[in-house]
Amino acid sequence: MSLARRIIPCLDVDGTRVVKGVNFAGLRDAGDPAELAARYNAEGADELVVLDIAASRDRRPTFLETIRRVAEQLAIPLTAGGGIRTLEDARSVVEAGADKVTVNTAAVLRPELISELSKEFGAQAVVLAIDAKREQEHWDVRVRGGHDSAQLDALEWAKRGVEAGAGEILLTSMDKDGTQSGFDVALTAAISGSVSVPVIASGGAKLPKHFAEIFGAGQADAALAASIFHDGVQAIRELKQFLQKNNVEVRLSC
Repeated sequence: MSLARRIIPCLDVDGTRVVKGVNFAGLRDAGDPAELAARYNAEGADELVVLDIAASRDRRPTFLETIRRVAEQLAIPLTAGGGIRTLEDARSVVEAGADKVTVNTAAVLRPELISELSKEFGAQAVVLAIDAKREQEHWDVRVRGGHDSAQLDALEWAKRGVEAGAGEILLTSMDKDGTQSGFDVALTAAISGSVSVPVIASGGAKLPKHFAEIFGAGQADAALAASIFHDGVQAIRELKQFLQKNNVEVRLSC
């Protein structure tokens, strides 16, 4: 596992546009995905994630075209997902230009999907996305865009997912999503401590210190954010310089 921590912008797309909300609701337009991809590639992002938040079957061609447009702008790894239910769905996304695929609801409904994807593309290309919400003494796994409970404990599901073949966990705190109040350090540390694969922390970032906290106490291998990058609240290059000065190893581009 690389010691360098990764900074990953996320593009939530609805049709041909990037959108962003708070706690998975109140969506607003945030720009053109290809234009944002080009910007983040130039700014020194380590990877990029594109998620189709609508993910209906009749919109699949639109999403694949978006992936193609985004991939053309990148010299960094691209992860794509949203509505991937079958090996065929994943293959289409990879053929469109994605280096990794991420699955969420479909994997909960049929965990065998993780194994099928891992066998086809390799574990390094399979990212298990977990949307988690605090429920008293544990974190509950949420599916279908965070609307429904999967009746699963997030820690147990993360372990099962890795055993099935997931090579990475994309962990989103629904309690923190879009709030810009800081990552969920406790959740991320709990998941990171329970699995042997890299964990990407998502939800709640705003200040550089939030990233330092999640890489330190949160034990995250990578940190994902959206609105603070889209809106220019935080520049990726400046963020990395801050982290480096605070003894967090990152890759600095020229």
